[in-house]
Amino acid sequence: MSARLPDFPWDTIAAAKATAAGHPGGIVDLSVGTPVDPVAPVIKDALSAAADSPGYPLTAGTPALRHAAAASLFRRYGIGGIADDAVLPVIGTKELIAALPQQLGLGPSDLVVIPELAYPTYEVGALLVGAEVLRADGLTQLGPQSPALIYVNSPSNPTGKVLGVDHLRKVVEFARERGAIVASDECYLGLTWEGHAPSILDPEVCGGDHTNLLAVHSLSKTSNLAGYRAGFVTGDPALVTELLAVRKHSGLMLPAPVQAAMTAALTDDEHENVQRERYRARRKTLLAALTSAGFAVDHSEAGLYLWSTRGEPCRDTVDWLAERGILVAPGDFYGPRGAQHVRVALTASDERIEEAAARLS
Repeated sequence: MSARLPDFPWDTIAAAKATAAGHPGGIVDLSVGTPVDPVAPVIKDALSAAADSPGYPLTAGTPALRHAAAASLFRRYGIGGIADDAVLPVIGTKELIAALPQQLGLGPSDLVVIPELAYPTYEVGALLVGAEVLRADGLTQLGPQSPALIYVNSPSNPTGKVLGVDHLRKVVEFARERGAIVASDECYLGLTWEGHAPSILDPEVCGGDHTNLLAVHSLSKTSNLAGYRAGFVTGDPALVTELLAVRKHSGLMLPAPVQAAMTAALTDDEHENVQRERYRARRKTLLAALTSAGFAVDHSEAGLYLWSTRGEPCRDTVDWLAERGILVAPGDFYGPRGAQHVRVALTASDERIEEAAARLS
């Protein structure tokens, strides 16, 4: 089965990483979106208080966790109409995305549509069940085909592009005409810098009807919980119930202390606001530095990355930056359309971001 999978992308930039690491001032690693800031005390306290958890946790999540997730979506993003039992915690959203085609019962006869520039795990999950994969951003690209699953990612990783209400509404309408499920990866919804980023579950998008819609949310980015593997999926209650049944049989249970930590994180907005402002300041610094160094920054109105280009092959740009001790991700990680871009992450300390800016200038 592994022979069908692409190489793990980050293994292909080992030489650039070695070059960057050899810089006298040390490496500034902006190649991955892994948080570097501390976990808020309110979350750590909740984790510690739940440490004495000898029994098996609930696959469905505690009632408190499910309620906190539904309430946070309404409070933070205005997404209403979500019942507590339409929320399902997952062991990090990458795990869910990789397993979603299998857990939905898809196979070789099914078509999975992913964005033209996409987080690699969308494709990997489809390949693991032998499904056909089509990269398409426009519905006209699908022609008469009837996909089983359509992935949407807004705000986008890697580009930071936000899909508007009209675009998302057309995706929902198209999916309903052809009986497709829409899985919307909304992990960066809380990190929107310009304009408004709607959810697939926004009433203006779906008319208040969540049938065949799933929204995926992560606490890795906004709450610095990548190490906790904390996320959840919500939307169509029938689909959530189906996923719950599969996950119960598979033993996919989020540890009880992590469920308690998630509950605290979803209940407290202050730590999330503080983290958002940290990223806003880093974005301002890097955006100015890249622009002054001759880069064009496209989209990037949301998320944790600046989608940048010097108008040359992306691997050449990776090498140019590595010589200055800065490591970034080449755009071809995410699809052929990324061949002249690099993804520059905001996930480094203030000191390292300032160092990168100094090197670029």
